[in-house]
Amino acid sequence: MSVKPRLPAFAETHRRPDARRRRGSRPARQPLPPEAWRRLWACTAAAALLQLDGTLITVALPSVAHSLHVSNSSTAIVLSSYFVAYALALLPGGSLVDRFDARRLALAGLGLFAVGAAAGAVAPTIGVLVATRMVQGVGAGLVSPAALAGAVSGFPPERRGGALGIWGASAGVSNLLGPVLGGILTVALGWRADWWALVPLALLAAAGIMRFVPGTVRGEDTSHPVLNGTVVVASSVAALTFAVMIGTFYLAEQYLQRAAGYSALGASAVLVVVALLVGAAAPIAGRLVDQYGERLPAMAGFLLAALGLLILGIPGMPLHSGVTILPLVPIGFGLGMLFVPTSRAALNATPAASHGRTSALLSVGRLLGAAVGAGLAGIALAQGVTDSTVHTTLLIASATCLILGIPAAARLGPRAPAPTLISQG
Repeated sequence: MSVKPRLPAFAETHRRPDARRRRGSRPARQPLPPEAWRRLWACTAAAALLQLDGTLITVALPSVAHSLHVSNSSTAIVLSSYFVAYALALLPGGSLVDRFDARRLALAGLGLFAVGAAAGAVAPTIGVLVATRMVQGVGAGLVSPAALAGAVSGFPPERRGGALGIWGASAGVSNLLGPVLGGILTVALGWRADWWALVPLALLAAAGIMRFVPGTVRGEDTSHPVLNGTVVVASSVAALTFAVMIGTFYLAEQYLQRAAGYSALGASAVLVVVALLVGAAAPIAGRLVDQYGERLPAMAGFLLAALGLLILGIPGMPLHSGVTILPLVPIGFGLGMLFVPTSRAALNATPAASHGRTSALLSVGRLLGAAVGAGLAGIALAQGVTDSTVHTTLLIASATCLILGIPAAARLGPRAPAPTLISQG
């Protein structure tokens, strides 16, 4: 009588969790300690502040130009100087997080951010204001990798999708609150109130980090390299996501204001739909990623975004009517599906001792993608903002999601082991 050989015990215990769940029922999950959730919320609040800053300040820029007697175009440097300093500080910041710990770097970054905001609130000239924004950018470059590394530090690798879903949802909420809060403060108290508001918000975020994040959130070996294939692919997917998202947002803002005659507030209100969907999709993506892995949710995200962009890009499709809202649904939801898979794939591909640098690489990818997306959209509209130009650009964005996005998403996460052929004797 032949006996069917069993897999070795080592193979049984080292199967991929995703594969085990697909073949059978999901194992019962042990509840996470409350400290893990408190740490997640504290770090998420710190990261949300960085998202809030960009939209809050953008609303105030026309008032800044009038108050400081400069042209409206000159105020663009107030934003760009912040993002340049932010990007340059990310990689050193990530290394410092791994060398010391997330708590120290987050507190140091929030302190710099608060000092820069307070100095900006009393800036007498545009030059001084730009300098203070650079200080804020350096602070943000320290906070960003520290906050992400700290947020997931209390979660095992197979549970990080849910944590990152909350993280992603906070970005959508911040993008909604920023323009509203900025508009209220600017109208009621003047543009300097927007800068002053960032000071107590930074101090509150620092209090949360101090209270709930342990003094050491890192591994023991800080020499582990982070540039492996998964991290490179995840950073590339993050860059492509932000290129499509920011490029599309820029395109929509320009078209609605310059061609369709919308006010700045009216154009922003249309895009609130997309921001809401991005925030709503992140927790759903977190659950899907924990259950099925990173690839399928990421591929679905690019497919949904491509579908919405394709519909909007069809010649003759209305671009500023009630019908336009419908294609925005798959665009917003699809883009929101892409945040969690990229972050979890990269973080799970490196040990905790490297999470600061891994987080920094992801953020660099997003910032570069945003810059490229906005730049390419600007080039596309250089000859005029017309329906035809916008349709063509949206079709190119859809093709980018299909041709570049889906194949890149298919490479996220660890590859499944090759099946073992077992002969029956």
